[in-house]
Amino acid sequence: MCCEDIFIAKLRARGFRLTPQRELVLSVMHDIEGHATAEEIYARVQEHTSSVDISTIYRTLELLQEFHLVAVIDLGDGQKRYELLSIHGPHHHLYCRSCGKLIRIEHDELQPLIEHLRQTYGFEAELEHLVIPGLCAECRRAQQESLEHKVA
Repeated sequence: MCCEDIFIAKLRARGFRLTPQRELVLSVMHDIEGHATAEEIYARVQEHTSSVDISTIYRTLELLQEFHLVAVIDLGDGQKRYELLSIHGPHHHLYCRSCGKLIRIEHDELQPLIEHLRQTYGFEAELEHLVIPGLCAECRRAQQESLEHKVA
């Protein structure tokens, strides 16, 4: 079942319908490579019609998130970024706090952690879209070289 069919079914289950505005937001999400802020999605929607306001974008994104059709990440800059899961599948990211690089991690790579949490703590982790901040290899190398120059 495609994400639009899932979205329609979940909307109907809640007594909602697929409005043209919701359909347009979902369509725009299909065209976006990677993550986008609500404002970026809004700008893309505005290219098609000016009859959709930003609050409709936010409400639709909340529904898509609630229905597990989009993943949301917050990189600590106060901006949430959204990504359609039907295109990219469940995955996670390493986020470099220095250069902003996002490194994709497949969900299966976290299975040992999920299993450890289950075995050790009896905890069933629901990791839908985890972002782990730190420094990428290039930034760590540059930082190390900078420290070496200061010492020398």
